[in-house]
Amino acid sequence: MKFALIKELKNPPDKRVVLNPEVCQKALKLYPEMELAVEASPIRCYQDFEYREIGIPVVEDLSDCDVLIGVKEVPIEALIPGKKYFFFSHTIKKQAYNRKLLQAVLEKNIELYDHETITAQNNVRLIGFGYYAGVVGCYNAFRTFGKKYHLYELPAPETLIDKVDLIKELHQVNLPALKIVLTGTGRVGKGAQEILDAMYIRQVSVNSFLNETFDEPVYVQIDVLDYNKRKDGQLKDMNDFFNHPEEYDSNFLRFAYVADMMIAGHFHNAAAPDFFTAEDTRHTDFNLRVIADISCDINHPIPTTIRSSTIAQPIYGYDRTNKEEGDFMNLEHIAIMAVDNLPASLPRDASEGFGQMFLEHVIPAFFDGDKNGILQRAKITEHGKLTERYRYLEDYVKEEDV
Repeated sequence: MKFALIKELKNPPDKRVVLNPEVCQKALKLYPEMELAVEASPIRCYQDFEYREIGIPVVEDLSDCDVLIGVKEVPIEALIPGKKYFFFSHTIKKQAYNRKLLQAVLEKNIELYDHETITAQNNVRLIGFGYYAGVVGCYNAFRTFGKKYHLYELPAPETLIDKVDLIKELHQVNLPALKIVLTGTGRVGKGAQEILDAMYIRQVSVNSFLNETFDEPVYVQIDVLDYNKRKDGQLKDMNDFFNHPEEYDSNFLRFAYVADMMIAGHFHNAAAPDFFTAEDTRHTDFNLRVIADISCDINHPIPTTIRSSTIAQPIYGYDRTNKEEGDFMNLEHIAIMAVDNLPASLPRDASEGFGQMFLEHVIPAFFDGDKNGILQRAKITEHGKLTERYRYLEDYVKEEDV
């Protein structure tokens, strides 16, 4: 079986790659029957010669390859019929902007595997760039804060080499006594927490955060039961929330009234309540002035995230009075950082971590008969049809864009 790393063609360009040269070497050593090629690319963070140096052919023609592996969506005109593809398709939530992409995948008889659908038997995701989204998102939160209040200037993360460089820059920052609320305890939350800890910002309990004042910056990391409560007042466990999110109301405003900065690294179920409403932000007690929305779901569950931002222009303002985009430097407006491809700012670090996970969980499935069902669960399309697991997308692919 022949695998190929494809050139990223989506604009703006993404320099990440699923398998860096080191991981390629490991894969070929573990699976001698595996063949591997790399499509020539002028933008990839690992240059073509780095693959050639370890004996991996760099090619222009992928017609003899079986499995094509990329990061971002492949443009419709670049899809090769009859191949197996791995990339983030952004279709499994019925995203309207990529409906035509999934329609083309079906028409071209492509076997599509989405990185987001690579899961264990308990449906927990096995691979992702979330950790580095948390790292860069947290860095950008402090970059935003410094800009908004004219306190300091941090360089753009994409101008730095790696996470170590980010932390060095943050060590030069002198922060006032602000309160930071971090949501989420998964990969994104862990990445953000690592940056907060590297800055020597003290973590405090929920009770202390809500009720005490401090003469130093502090943060609290909260999970779903900290910012949601059952409508009937019962106290139950997380499983109850995950199984019945519609039975809960948000309890987040108590944090918004005392926190200066929110770093959002949670996973949000569409049936769960929003953190707060646009109307809530107009309340005189609403204190948040910087929101780094790493999760970046537009409008919900954070209504101030009215659009995604870009690596080049990561910050915009939210005018609380008019509920529309404003000037983030205006002290009455909330500064929003909502970049939807944060790991692309540290492409080599992000690629290295992602590749290790892909090697551990995905590549073995091609050589062990998929004994753990990794490929079967991840496969969205086959023989020009949606697989059973993804039949819920049938109405989505039949719709026409207006």
